[in-house]
Amino acid sequence: MSVTVQQLAARDAEALRALLARDPAHNLYLLGLLEEFGLTSAEGQGGFSYWGRFDGQTLTAAVFVGGAGGLLVPSASDGTATGMIADALADRVRLRGAVGEKPAVDALVRSLCVGRPKLSRTYRLFSVSADDLGPFTNPLLRLAREEDLPRLLPLAAGAIQELHDRDALAEDPHFEARVAQRVRARRTYVLEENGELVFKVDIGSRSQYGAELENLYTLPSQRKKGHATLCLGQISRFLLSSLPRLTLRVEEKDESLARIARRVGYLAGRTQRVVLVD
Repeated sequence: MSVTVQQLAARDAEALRALLARDPAHNLYLLGLLEEFGLTSAEGQGGFSYWGRFDGQTLTAAVFVGGAGGLLVPSASDGTATGMIADALADRVRLRGAVGEKPAVDALVRSLCVGRPKLSRTYRLFSVSADDLGPFTNPLLRLAREEDLPRLLPLAAGAIQELHDRDALAEDPHFEARVAQRVRARRTYVLEENGELVFKVDIGSRSQYGAELENLYTLPSQRKKGHATLCLGQISRFLLSSLPRLTLRVEEKDESLARIARRVGYLAGRTQRVVLVD
């Protein structure tokens, strides 16, 4: 049986969806990208493509390539199949950022990373379904509004600083616009107490298969008060009323967030890796 690597076309959409749906929790980010943007980029979306490894006519692995390497997202695999895709892309892609299962991201880094990554961190992917949820709720958690932006930006930047050790407000000229876009898309939730925003969480990738929560952040002065536990429980209960599962990436060394996730009902899955080169 011949093994080939090729760019996926519209005719491959169902094969890609079927591949990812075999392990929806660990492919949730890719499933959200596929559902939101489709298989090929349209005008105004920025350039992206999907590349796949085929055993004969069977698709066995795939990689999302955004912005000629600005973001690479591999399908869940042991890394061997992803490595074949990475080798085939070596002449056309320079990796600048990647997220996914650690063995697959490791394969991308080996073939496509020039120099040492600026940031490389490992995470544990936690997931939860409605049957696993504990009793934690806070009905005061609400959608962020555009008038919240001046108060929301420091929390959003604080989350990036803690997660990626980057000063997003100073280094990223588009950061404020991205925060505002998430608010307009109804993907950011906040907790307000006494006129102050004390907690935020974003809905990242979302599809019929579930959603991934991102950038949980509690104002440092408001920690150890239960905000994260109650708010994670609240948004999880709300989203799981219409979705089958949620995921959350927790850095391996972040024992505090891991305890919160387990308390709410999340179960630990496989290891993921996030890489930033530029």
